[in-house]
Amino acid sequence: MSTRRGIFFALASVGLVSAAQLGMRWSMTRLPPPEQWLNLSHIDVAALAVVFTAIVAYALSMLCWLAALRDLPLGRAYSLLSISYALVYLLAASLPLFHETFSLSRSLGVALVMLGVITINSRPVSAPELRSSP
Repeated sequence: MSTRRGIFFALASVGLVSAAQLGMRWSMTRLPPPEQWLNLSHIDVAALAVVFTAIVAYALSMLCWLAALRDLPLGRAYSLLSISYALVYLLAASLPLFHETFSLSRSLGVALVMLGVITINSRPVSAPELRSSP
């Protein structure tokens, strides 16, 4: 089993799913309400292109996730997936195009999530973890 390869694919999945979530958020603020989607004159083509790109990113993220699950114990893999929550929050709050704000409680939550990821992944993979993975 290649733990490094698993971590690489898990982090690639995190990056892709985070980009997809941010892309969807950006797009949906620029598209009309769903009841107007059939009226093509109200559709922002750039926003629609980002929606389709985000869907592709979600699909690629799933493929990376499946590859990560091959090489990582489930507990470690899922802890790495939690990074996406922190990444999306930090990017949405720091990039002006999302109009999100920082808050102390959210930032503390992100810090706790990251502390948990570090705690779970700071020790080497043990023999029982290796045997329990597929």
